[in-house]
Amino acid sequence: MKLLSFESSAVSAAVCLTDGEKVVASAFQNCGLTHSRTLLPMAEQLLSNVGLTPKELDGFAVASGPGSFTGIRIGVATVKGLAMGTGLPCVGVSTLEAMAWNLTGMTGTVSCVMDARAGQVYNARFRLNGVGAPERLTPDRALTIQALGEEIGQDGEILVGDGAYLCYTKLTEICPHLALAPTHLIYPGAYGVAMAALQAFRDGKAVDAQQLDAVYLRKPQAEQMRDRKLNGGTNK
Repeated sequence: MKLLSFESSAVSAAVCLTDGEKVVASAFQNCGLTHSRTLLPMAEQLLSNVGLTPKELDGFAVASGPGSFTGIRIGVATVKGLAMGTGLPCVGVSTLEAMAWNLTGMTGTVSCVMDARAGQVYNARFRLNGVGAPERLTPDRALTIQALGEEIGQDGEILVGDGAYLCYTKLTEICPHLALAPTHLIYPGAYGVAMAALQAFRDGKAVDAQQLDAVYLRKPQAEQMRDRKLNGGTNK
């Protein structure tokens, strides 16, 4: 099954073409440019280099959240457009689960963390067994860094994601056995998206373009500000 997968939910952008579990081609950028400038050109060049058109694929996948509201929207919109134009199915996967899939082959407990600002992170924890799919230990959630540290406690845990360095810096005193994922795996990549999506395709969970949607966990900042104004400046 040939899948074209996209990751744009954090500061980096990535595209990966896979055939089953095999990587055919991949691209990654973490240069500060907006995803609207990088994501689709990366995909177009990648397909051109391997001599394929979108219609010759079997489907598309995207990290649909949580993460940057703008980044998620760009990634989801890109896949919706490709799926609509080709009539091919697509799958949206958890950004956090995709990060855990990127660490396939390792063992231990991994904490996938994205900086959600205001002292919070988007997080999910998984157990890695060295082979096969990561075992989910928690749902995707938004929580304070302190609460995550209290949950991890004295256990050994691997941190991955754009919030990994932040959590490592703030939590090593109360969580002395934290470890950072290898540097080249810290930021989200599209291979993990592809592997999580491949399982979803096999389970019959693919959807059409209209059914694909983003998963934010929290309201965008503009909506939060509007709600506070409507509630007289409170967070009710």
